[in-house]
Parts: sequence; C-alpha cells; structure tokens
Amino acid sequence: MRVGVDVGGTNTDAVLMDGRQVVAKTKRPTTSDVSGGIVDALSVLLAGGDVTVGDIDAVMIGTTHFTNAFVEGKDLARVAAVRLGLPATRSVPPLVDWPDRARAAVGGVPYLCHGGHEIDGRRIAPVVEEELLRLAADIARRGLESIAISAVFSPINPEAELEAAEILGRELDGMPISLSHEIGRIGMLPRESATVINASLRRLAGKTVQAFRESIVALGIDAPVYLSQNDGTLGDLAFTEKFPVKTFTAGPTNSMRGAAFLSGELDCAVVDIGGTTADIGMLLNGFPRESSSDAYIGGVRTNFRLPDVLSLGIGGGSLVSRDERLRVGPQSVGYEVTRRALVFGGDTLTATDVAVAGGRADLGDSSLVADLDPELVRESLLFIEREIADAVDRMRTGPDPLPVVLVGGGSILVGEALPGVPRLVRPEHFEVANAIGAAIAQVGSVAERMYATDGGTRTVALDEASAEATLAVIAAGAEAGSVRIVDVEEISVAYLPGNTTRLRVRAVGDLALEAHRALHH
Repeated sequence: MRVGVDVGGTNTDAVLMDGRQVVAKTKRPTTSDVSGGIVDALSVLLAGGDVTVGDIDAVMIGTTHFTNAFVEGKDLARVAAVRLGLPATRSVPPLVDWPDRARAAVGGVPYLCHGGHEIDGRRIAPVVEEELLRLAADIARRGLESIAISAVFSPINPEAELEAAEILGRELDGMPISLSHEIGRIGMLPRESATVINASLRRLAGKTVQAFRESIVALGIDAPVYLSQNDGTLGDLAFTEKFPVKTFTAGPTNSMRGAAFLSGELDCAVVDIGGTTADIGMLLNGFPRESSSDAYIGGVRTNFRLPDVLSLGIGGGSLVSRDERLRVGPQSVGYEVTRRALVFGGDTLTATDVAVAGGRADLGDSSLVADLDPELVRESLLFIEREIADAVDRMRTGPDPLPVVLVGGGSILVGEALPGVPRLVRPEHFEVANAIGAAIAQVGSVAERMYATDGGTRTVALDEASAEATLAVIAAGAEAGSVRIVDVEEISVAYLPGNTTRLRVRAVGDLALEAHRALHH
C-alpha cells in the first residue's frame, strides 16, 4: 500500500491507496512546522485499525514548503554565486536582475571566474585552479554557507562546472554545492538564478528531510519516503535534499496527475479550485504540459521545468461584491472561510455562500443564506463559470475544445456544465486529488541532445537520448519493464550552422517498491 500526502497552505490532505483503490482519506489543518500536520494526517489514516504500519510500502509527500520559504525569505543559507565564463559575461554579473529583497535574503555574493563553453561545446577558457583556490578562501572568510556554480552553456557541456565543484569541494569540505546543468536549461541568467535559489534552500532542505524521516519513524512506518517533483515524478529524500527547487510546484502537479488517474482522461484541461485560487493546467499523455516561458519565483526569473498553470483569484473563500458591477474574487478570506462565511455564522459574503444558496453544496447552515437575492446568486455563479471557461480557453493551444476535469474542494462552485466545454468530469475523491496524485507518482528523467539535421543524425540522436533517459529512470528506482517515453521535444537552433536542433526526451516508469525497500534496509 502507498500513502500520498499533499501539504497545502490551509489543509494537509492524505490518502491510503491499495493499488488503484482509495482505502482511506482525510483532510487535516497544515501546521507551521509541516511535519506536524503530516503526522496528524497519517495518524488519522491509520486510526481505523484495518491497516497497520507494516502494510505501507512507501510514503509520497507533496509540499510547497520550499517555495514558501524562498518567497518569504525565511531560513535561507548565504550563497556564493560562482559563474564560470570569463573573459565573457563580465558586463552582466550574477544576481544583476534580482529584486533587492530577494538578493538580501540569500546574502548572495557574486564571483566571476574563467571557464565555460560555446553552444557547440567548444571551450571558452580553461578553469583556473589558482583562481578558485583564492575564491574558496574568500568564501570561508565571509562565512558563506552554500555554493551555486553556473558555467556558460553547461547544459551542453558540464565539464567546467564539474571541475570547479571538485576543486571547491576539496577546499570547503562539507559545504553544499549546486550545479546549474543539473537544475536549469539553456539560458544563462535564469538558469544561474534557479541554481542560486536551490543553493539557498539546501540547509532548510536538510532540516526538512530529517524532520520527515523522524516523523515517519515516530509513527512506526518502516518504508521509503519520496517527495513529489515539479514534473509529476518522484525524488527520494536524498534527491530532495540536493534539489529542493524541483519540488516548487508539486501541489498543482499532483492535482493534475490525480485528476488524470481518477478520471481516466489523459489529454484534457484540469481545473483545481481551492480556497483562494483556481489553478488551470493541461494534461498531455497524462502528464502536465510544461511551461515554455521562464518562471518567476519571488520576483526572480528562472528556467527550470515547471508545469504551465494559469491561476485565477477564484476559490471557496473569494469575496462576492457588487459595486458598479458584480465580481467574485480576487480578494479572499482564504483559510478563514469556515469562520467568516455566512453559512458558518460569519458576516462575509463568499463564493461558498452563493454555492450553498444555489443548491450546489451542502455546507454549514443553509438557512443563513436563504434570504440572499436569487439574482445575485445566479449572476455570481455565472460569473465564476464564465471566468473559468475563459481561462480554460486561453490555455488551449489547438482549435478543438477539450474535456475539463474538476478537482479540489472548491470545485463545488461549478455546476454541471461550462460554456464551450464538451464534457465536464468531476471524479470520485475529487477533493483529495492532490494527495492521490502524490501516491500514484512515477519515477522520471529527461535527456537532451544536439544534432544537425543536415547530417541525417536525428534517428541516432533520438535513440541515444531515449536510451540515456531510460537508463536514468531505471537507476532512479523504476521497474525496467514499465519505462516508457512520454514526450519528445525538438527545437531548432537557428543561430548554428547545419540546421542544428535541440532534442529533449522524457521517460517515466513505475517505482519498483520491493527493490527500493531492500535498498533502504
């Protein structure tokens, strides 16, 4: 059996799954220390007595803890931002485009050193060991706590980053080092920024991972623990400790994967409605469509892989107002909805109130909204449906309408149809789709190659990238027979000769739980 947990800003959702069957589910308040809410949720799941801790094969957790920590600037390590690119890149130093608040939060100290490569893999300049030794001494003198190394075009050739990491790691034994070619894509500044963010979170990741380990052990669960990643796949605790940025959008990703699992829809739009926002994403072959543009985290531009999600300020706690015209949201009472909404004895008109008054939900005391203006209720519900339908339409990349899967506790705001949507699906267990998405997550990997179409090498490049991605997935703990290629992306690189194309292949596979249990014991 698997346990799936999703830690949200308001609630921690947990499910116990036996294969494809949901055995138990619960929602518990999220706690400030994260692990406390997880322990509470898991204790409730196991309280029934039908399942013992010995029946649990694995625990999968999705959390936005690291995202929130960076955005809020809490418990971040001071980072040495080391760039390998001299004599190039001197005019645009590391952290140059960061907001002042974010730069201060990571205490970032920029360093420029020799190294890096051209896009075709040719070396710009060799790494200079004496230069890095002086840099190591300065890092120690300043009391910096984590290192982010970024080299020009390291996703094409990572040799410079690996060489610098070996030198700095030898001089600064035990200091965590983050390498940009393991985190971001081509695009120097956003990749470098993503690496600095990751480095700033390494200390917190260590504490959080240890807290998760201790929480699971305290419950008597003797099973491996995994965290959900941005792309809908899993990373074990050691992986998460090294790459906390890869968990940043685990919440929306888990909801979309859970929606695919519950509905059976592999190509569709997913609308996940919570207390404050409605997140709209697209599923392609059962996995979230990735954003093709740079992502901003706390005002910092990054380019690591994130799902393409559009967020609307509409949720169960959204305020309903009618001044010059009627509006629902974006202001919200959020987690206070159970205290401030009319149906719960409060004094604030919310989207939940109009859903109850309109007969779409049975929450609180419906008599408290019985005297609401029927026209206000009708117009409010139409406003919600129209806004969501428009957002779904904006997310489409083709002419054909797509089915929509509704998940999340706030999906009670939507009726039985949406304008322009051919089919609306609200699956069973929709309110805990995020935790289910965590429980059913797979292992994944991505491989990239550059090839010149003039040379007729596409098939060779595709075979090599597919083999590399497949081997990486198996090495990460997937069953060999379950691995499949789920996405192939080809992007022409117009500024290189020979019709050069960048090939990106993504593979996923089912977690081999028996092998992983043996490995962890």
